[in-house]
Amino acid sequence: MMQSILEIRHLRTLQALRDSGSLVRAAQLLNLTQSALSHQIKLLEDRYGTPLFERKSVPPQFSATGARLLQLADAVLPQVETAERDVARLSQGQGGQMRIAVECHTCFDWLMPAMDAFRARWPEVELDIVSGFHADPVGLLHQSRADLAIVSELDAGEAGAVDYHPLFGFEIRALLAHGHPLLDKPFLQAQDFADQTLITYPVPDEMLDLVRQVLEPAGVRPPRRTTELTVAMLQLVASGRGVAALPLWAVQGYLDRGYVAARPIGARGLRGELHAACLPQLSPRPFLQDFVRVTRETSFVTLKGVELL
Repeated sequence: MMQSILEIRHLRTLQALRDSGSLVRAAQLLNLTQSALSHQIKLLEDRYGTPLFERKSVPPQFSATGARLLQLADAVLPQVETAERDVARLSQGQGGQMRIAVECHTCFDWLMPAMDAFRARWPEVELDIVSGFHADPVGLLHQSRADLAIVSELDAGEAGAVDYHPLFGFEIRALLAHGHPLLDKPFLQAQDFADQTLITYPVPDEMLDLVRQVLEPAGVRPPRRTTELTVAMLQLVASGRGVAALPLWAVQGYLDRGYVAARPIGARGLRGELHAACLPQLSPRPFLQDFVRVTRETSFVTLKGVELL
């Protein structure tokens, strides 16, 4: 009988390649170097004597052999993951609760799909969002009002008291009306905002990446206008009543439809990050670890321009 060289990691590699659309993104999804990922694939191709996919195609076009192995991955991996969750339930008890607090208005765009995927995997875990916007979601952890907080910054003062699980990084773009004079520039700098009305969510300045990272260090304090709703912000921008700065993944659909225009902020772009924070005693729980993993994978595959941390 022929000895198989197939391992679970090989099947996960094929799935990641299909879901992410490229070797570079698949390597990031699997937390591997691109060379390590290429080595895995070459090992299989040498063993079976045929390519698994067309290297020059984007997204990758799988050969008949690659498609058959991918079919195997789709059949086997869900069973493996289900068995692993069952073992975790048996060893650590079933059920639990996870109340999630968020500090960003746009978080729900990616959080809801991640929660849906998680509920299908852990139906016995009660999952809920703490209602309202919270300027200090980590404080809710200490008050036992939330179990998980989605935050944009790591608080050094919470070292040892809170565990941070990295989710993803993303680019923040300046949004402008079509025909705006600033669109003549390849990217915007702090001084470009000085005489523009800046439209933001009604949150403290330290929670706005544009203000904290760009405007405040340069001493630029533009006129302000606030709104609770992303769509209202975009309407104001489109009608020429101000400019805004939002995550690229949150506004890509509006950009694709030509509703507003966008420019990078700074020569290297303005970056934001999101992390999941919890108290240390929750970190080892299998359902918490799986929620972080599902959130990272779902967001990476579905959101444009996202990079895993």
